[in-house]
Amino acid sequence: MSNYQHALLVDSHAHLDGKQFADDLDETIDRATSYGISNILTIGCDIESSKRSISIAEKYEQIFAAVGVHPHDAKEINTESLKILGSMLRHPKVVALGEIGLDFYRDRSPRDIQRSAFRKQIQLAKEMGKPIIIHDRDAHEEVIQILREENSSEVGGVLHCFSGDLRMARQCLDLGFYLSFTGTITYPKNEEIRDIIKAIPIERILVETDCPYLSPQKFRGKRNEPAYVRYTAEKIAEIKKLSIDNVAQITSRNCHDLFGFGHMDL
Repeated sequence: MSNYQHALLVDSHAHLDGKQFADDLDETIDRATSYGISNILTIGCDIESSKRSISIAEKYEQIFAAVGVHPHDAKEINTESLKILGSMLRHPKVVALGEIGLDFYRDRSPRDIQRSAFRKQIQLAKEMGKPIIIHDRDAHEEVIQILREENSSEVGGVLHCFSGDLRMARQCLDLGFYLSFTGTITYPKNEEIRDIIKAIPIERILVETDCPYLSPQKFRGKRNEPAYVRYTAEKIAEIKKLSIDNVAQITSRNCHDLFGFGHMDL
């Protein structure tokens, strides 16, 4: 029996298909359950990782998958890969298209190719009726512009690991999107992101790990994992002056409203 049965959380963004979990995935998932994590959404970054994410979701009842091509791999997007993604999106455990977006920090794909891949995948999501999971790094204005121009509000979605300012946060909320936060909100110098959390309604917030990356302060420099989403939720509870139970219930409800899964103890 979980020690956290009254405050079940969802890790809304994990990368369980990576080599970092190859040797202990079962144990990692068991640990998440013992920390009161009811569900995990594992996210594809290219066609192959999307396939692996579906396989993991098929194996574990509490895990769901998202499929998509990350801006780093935007060159993968063509007629054939879009057809493959469309087929994957019909899988009963695939709940979203992502992660997709723009990354002008690393610029691993030319920016015009990133923009095109982003737009084409939003169009596919609309065609398939699936929400989108957005990666945005140093591309805030263009991400908002493309979301508007492609009428992405028709399907909605989430800005994962939100890194914009309060103005951008409000623009995202106006578009009907959720904002998701990681363990980085526990870093001492991240006061600006904590101020954003304070200013926006919790009814539009999701919690995530982005594991194996972005461990909370307590585990900084070590592998992140779904169990640690609890530390992000606890920080949000502190910022919002709510109980951890409140944060767990509301963020899980938010996840259910967006993706169609999540513990519903309300």
